[in-house]
Amino acid sequence: MELNLSFLFFVFFISLSFSPFLHSASVPSGLENGSYSNSHSRRLFVKSQPQKSADVAKGYMTNSELEAAIMAFGKRCSNISRIYSIGTSVNGVPLWVIEISDKPGQEEAEPAFKYIGNIHGDEPVGRELLMLLANWICDNYLKDPSATLVVESVHLHILPSMNPDGFSLKQRGNANNIDLNRDFPDQFFPMNDDAFGRQPETTAIMRWSREIHFTASASLHGGALVANYPWDGTQDKRRNYYACPDDDTFRFLASVYSRFHHNMSLSDEFQGGITNGASWYPIYGGMQDWNYIHAGSFELTLEISDNKWPPANELATLWNYNRRSMLNLVLSLVQTGVHGRIFSSDSGRPLPGFITVEGINYTVKTRRVFADYHRLLAPGGRYIVMATVPGYRSKTTHIWLEEAATTVDFILDPVVTPKGNLLQSACECNCGSLSRYGFVDFFQGGHFEVYAILIVALGFLCFLFQRRIKHNLSKQRQYGPKRPVAV
Repeated sequence: MELNLSFLFFVFFISLSFSPFLHSASVPSGLENGSYSNSHSRRLFVKSQPQKSADVAKGYMTNSELEAAIMAFGKRCSNISRIYSIGTSVNGVPLWVIEISDKPGQEEAEPAFKYIGNIHGDEPVGRELLMLLANWICDNYLKDPSATLVVESVHLHILPSMNPDGFSLKQRGNANNIDLNRDFPDQFFPMNDDAFGRQPETTAIMRWSREIHFTASASLHGGALVANYPWDGTQDKRRNYYACPDDDTFRFLASVYSRFHHNMSLSDEFQGGITNGASWYPIYGGMQDWNYIHAGSFELTLEISDNKWPPANELATLWNYNRRSMLNLVLSLVQTGVHGRIFSSDSGRPLPGFITVEGINYTVKTRRVFADYHRLLAPGGRYIVMATVPGYRSKTTHIWLEEAATTVDFILDPVVTPKGNLLQSACECNCGSLSRYGFVDFFQGGHFEVYAILIVALGFLCFLFQRRIKHNLSKQRQYGPKRPVAV
């Protein structure tokens, strides 16, 4: 009884102390050095470019026309899509997203992928191709195997334009003339760390990426023809190959896009049509590296057109060149890698935890509700995969990953202390069978005051009951001990 009373008062005072924080909470061996000559430097490395004539936008959708097209898509394909906004641009233009799934808006034990177009305002091909992709999937669902697999096995999120203001101004940066692909926090240098100094478009992407656990993603650019992968920068700012922990996997994903493209893999400039970003030329504050480090998303930067703003009559050809690549990159989420869930052996319920692979310094978090994980890996290798949940015994398994994906569910046993008690998991809280996330939600709810009063009342009743027990014990001592009772 003393233990229960102490626990109740501990929960009450800890809740009062931390409730402000709970309410304010919102929601890681490379190839040889690059051998490309200086003539192959990235042609997009400029802060601003001369204003383009109005004629260059002829045949491209305006921002209002793009919005109308997105809304029309939502009505026409309402059975497999939903439309939502992640925020607004500097000038107040909504950043509309199309989600495509057989259960849009619902959480499932499926991987999620995001496409982002028009990050640079003067690179509008991506916004056009992403609308063509969405409509093609809608038109071919239940007719084409690829379209059907995307809808039924992936949650695909499409943001056609991240920089609608830059598009209207026909400039690289946004309305504040800031390059949005240099506006993210950087791993090597203290830049863009001030949340109040970031552009609203950047903030929207960061918030969105943390709310939805994307397995992988890609952004569409123009001005070259290559699939670019991390790292984008180097510690010493020198131009050379700088590999991230998942270099093999990223080279595989970049090759998926390049191989299925009409002519990207035939590039004379980039071997196989792919490149490590830092080997091409280093950038800092880029979105791709931030996604891999902070959002757990394997992101590529796709340069899909040599001409940054080609005539509109070339869009149909560019769509034909990129369609199969765009689809297969999304499908790589379910066609390769290791996937599964983590469960508790004693209760059978999902356990949010972590997946690591021996020899790769990168941790993948499972998702919260279903404790599902989707660990992308390059095929054709032998991997040792480990599942870890605080309070449970970790488990490892050896897999040989061929071309197809493999599924591995982990069932973990609770850790037992020397006294025989189960060690409580950091991912669980048995207070009313609440998970650690439910525990936070419990105290974030609007009825916190009611719960606090109930806890205090229960504590007071326990105090009275404890005094009653002490009183009875004192009376028992007057009449001598009773015989022990077997339980």
